[in-house]
Amino acid sequence: MKHGRERVMRRIGPLLLVPFLATRILVAQTSGLDVSKVGTTAGTFLEIGVGATAASMGQAYVSLASDATALHWNPAGIALIPQADANVVQTNWIADTQLEFAGVALPIQGFGSLGFSVTALTMGDMMVRTVEMPEGTGEYFSAGDLSAGLTYARQLSERFSIGLSAKYIQETIWHESASAFAVDIGTIFKTDLLGGMILGATLSNFGSRMQMAGRDAREFIRIDPTKEGTNGQIPTDIELDSWDLPLQFQFGVSTRVVDDDEYRWTVAVDALHPNDNFESVNVGTELAFEDFLFFRAGYQSLFLSDSETGLTLGVGVTSSDIFGKTKIEFDYAYQDMGRLDGVHVFEVGVHF
Repeated sequence: MKHGRERVMRRIGPLLLVPFLATRILVAQTSGLDVSKVGTTAGTFLEIGVGATAASMGQAYVSLASDATALHWNPAGIALIPQADANVVQTNWIADTQLEFAGVALPIQGFGSLGFSVTALTMGDMMVRTVEMPEGTGEYFSAGDLSAGLTYARQLSERFSIGLSAKYIQETIWHESASAFAVDIGTIFKTDLLGGMILGATLSNFGSRMQMAGRDAREFIRIDPTKEGTNGQIPTDIELDSWDLPLQFQFGVSTRVVDDDEYRWTVAVDALHPNDNFESVNVGTELAFEDFLFFRAGYQSLFLSDSETGLTLGVGVTSSDIFGKTKIEFDYAYQDMGRLDGVHVFEVGVHF
């Protein structure tokens, strides 16, 4: 028993250094800064995590992503899938909004892996209100966000994989819209350390700026209001500011603390460096019984004082060997959002 505890601590110990090092980086880079850059980017829906597995592990998933949800977390992950993979995710997000994700990844012998994904943030119609008509004008408007991406990944060696995603991003509200193009690049490196420690890193949402435009920004003016008889219906367009995308670098480490025929225990730690907030750390763990039943837990945004995110929990089950080579996975996650309503995530994955 004593030797078993020592083995576990030898494997977990180095991972515990990641939050400590991230904290030192945070202190060094934010010393003298009292204000974060929250609210200074467009397309912030891109920062919402995808998938029940990742959500239940506190979004410490960059080094573990190896199914179709890797199209969001780390494009290099689809290079590791042994067969075609498809995932559909439904997230009941805050403020009565819904986040949907659908992704397909296909390995091609001698070429690499290709993937395609769509992410959409939607909400119900809202009533148009004005100062003169606070109870509503009788009109309704809607808002939504969309991202569609194409991914290529390749395993360059038995240990090292790399992936690249190109995606189109669009935000709309009533008659206004903004669009941008961006790329994600990721890597995964497998080591022999501590029972097969895996390192993952990704740079997400590197792309063009977003600027709203549309007929809602049109006004009709009189060029010279001091002169009588001039045209008072000259159409003009209000030029709105452009905003950066939420660029983020995320580095992750994971390892299997215990791995035998009956159960597997995995621990993961991710450090995040976004361009619109302070640095933070995510931690997560998964306990798997015979690759059939999975229990997961995690914690998001460690060392981020103003975050509402925190504890995450989840469970999963797979239909291993029931449908032959085809496997179906069902996963659920709950995310504590502090003063906001908790978030529920549902995921179905098919490996065929």
